[in-house]
Formats: sequence, structure tokens, C-alpha cells
Amino acid sequence: MNQDDIITLLYETLQERKNADPKKSYVAGLYKRGTKQIAKKMGEEAVELVIDAMRLDAQPDKKKRRESFTEEAADLMFHLLVLLAHHDVPPEDVFDVLRQRLGVGGLVEKASRSQENPE
Repeated sequence: MNQDDIITLLYETLQERKNADPKKSYVAGLYKRGTKQIAKKMGEEAVELVIDAMRLDAQPDKKKRRESFTEEAADLMFHLLVLLAHHDVPPEDVFDVLRQRLGVGGLVEKASRSQENPE
């Protein structure tokens, strides 16, 4: 199973959890509490990942540090998929945006977004 298959399968499972009992499903419970709770959980996971990244910089050869960093990255990706599924945005839509940006310099891409969406 490749990475795309894992993401697709997980997204489909997360969509199915919309019909699950919140008392029996962690994800159904998140959905029931809404975007604010899902976003809060994503923020917590992002902070944990950043902390582990800093610790990994301090001790890059420590196997446990690397494992913890990888696990936190998975947690963040999982909760991103929960948020996407909650809003019925398939990962393919995100991949399409990334494909469009591939090969475009970051500063050029950012400038084009500013021109497309003036505040």
C-alpha cells in the first residue's frame, strides 16, 4: 500500500465516522463538537510536533526523539484529515494545489496569492 492509498483509505474511514456514535468513536465525537474543537486539536498537535522538532535538533541521534517526532507528525496529519473530512474536502483537492505549486518558487507563489486575494 502506497502513501496515496493510505491517505485515501483513512479519509474514507473518517467520512464513515460521521455516522458513528460519538460515545464509541473518537472521530465522531470530534465531528459532533465541530470545527472549533477539531481546529483546537490540530493546534495542540502542531505545537507538540514543533516541540519535538526542537528536541530532535538538540539530540538528532536519539532514536526515541525521532520516533516521537514521527508520531507527532502522524497525529497532525491525522487531525488535518479529520478537518478536511469534516468539511468534505478530499485530500486530492489539496494534492491538486500542491501539484500546481510544484516548481514555482515560494516567494513567487505567495505573491500570486496576494494578487488573487486582495484584502
